[in-house]
Amino acid sequence: MGKKKMEKKVNIVALIFALMLPIFVQSQDSNLGNWLIYIGNKKLNSKWNVHNEVQYRNYDAIGDLEQLLLRTGLGYTFNEKKSNILLGYGYIKSENYTGTTNNKVSVNEHRIFQQFISGQKVGNVKLSHRYRFEQRFVEDDFKLRFRYFLGLKIPLSNKEKNKYYLSAYNEIFLNSKTAIFDRNRVYGGLGYNLNKNIRFEFGYMNQFFETASRDQLNMIAFVTF
Repeated sequence: MGKKKMEKKVNIVALIFALMLPIFVQSQDSNLGNWLIYIGNKKLNSKWNVHNEVQYRNYDAIGDLEQLLLRTGLGYTFNEKKSNILLGYGYIKSENYTGTTNNKVSVNEHRIFQQFISGQKVGNVKLSHRYRFEQRFVEDDFKLRFRYFLGLKIPLSNKEKNKYYLSAYNEIFLNSKTAIFDRNRVYGGLGYNLNKNIRFEFGYMNQFFETASRDQLNMIAFVTF
């Protein structure tokens, strides 16, 4: 194996470790939940696209709703299809438990967001960077939040028709007021390319805050049409 190829593999392993490290170093109590996610992308032409997304988040395996998220947006691709900017809107309904009781309170949020996505390749590994700025209307409160997402996708074979891949990401959330740190998400999963337009992922995500954390099993469908 050549020296350059070995250096690339070492760098990739180091990046994966950096993405997954918060899982091992955080020590707060954690509960297992489940997120069912659909992410769609409708290409209007070679430049413009419509993003649509549904996330059904549960406190447990299924049936105990934590959050319903609906998101859509209009995007524009440039830089030889390596970059995309998007203006979007999201509606989020949260079912929050009050204290240590079994009582819930519903919280409605309307969200406007702007994002920039750029991609690159290191060998056969795909890297993606997403910068998102959100204006959040939560009931009678207005909040601003910035998010940075770093993800990677690693094919499990160099064969042209390879269908399986590994996926990992880290995403940090920062507020504009009160506590700057909002949360951090770390994810690792296994993906399957059904065809050029549809792929699925099953993975584990840890989301931690200042004093608490939660574990989620994620089942995700990506559809381009």
